[in-house]
Amino acid sequence: MIDNVSIQESFVMKKTMILLLMFGALTGCVSVKVNNPELVKNAELSKRNVTFYSNVWEVAINEGRTEILDTAYVDDAILHTSPAVKGKANVKAYYENFVTGFSERKFIVKEIFADGDRLVKYWQFKGKHTGAFFGIPATGKNVDVIGCTIVKMKGGKISEEQDFMDNLVFMQQLGVIRP
Repeated sequence: MIDNVSIQESFVMKKTMILLLMFGALTGCVSVKVNNPELVKNAELSKRNVTFYSNVWEVAINEGRTEILDTAYVDDAILHTSPAVKGKANVKAYYENFVTGFSERKFIVKEIFADGDRLVKYWQFKGKHTGAFFGIPATGKNVDVIGCTIVKMKGGKISEEQDFMDNLVFMQQLGVIRP
């Protein structure tokens, strides 16, 4: 038989547990100020690099103003492609193929993560193939591809990039390779 005392004790225990859980949840959510200057410096560098890098692609590809690439890359920049593209002037020429080869182009940075001078960018490229693209004559086809780029920065400029994307699908969308 349940008496009033055991009901009251059970009620008090439940209230106590709820209060302890709420206290734990509230104290667990308190923000902690980071006093480590190295971490603060790294976070600031990451933020600057993300802002800079995102702007480069907005201007160079979406607006078609590739002259920004002259100041965005270090002189000895490397694009790890097949074959590798070396040097700022060659990097610019490489990306100019996208501007001259595609109209209605849109380069979208979907997500970007940074840790100091290292960035990872998840992106999407859309466009209509209306001009020569690395020697491929215009096909009039629309492309829509996604990819990921690993980036190294040096002194506030881009020093290395390596893109990962499905080139087979890209070539199929261009009509160069049959599906």
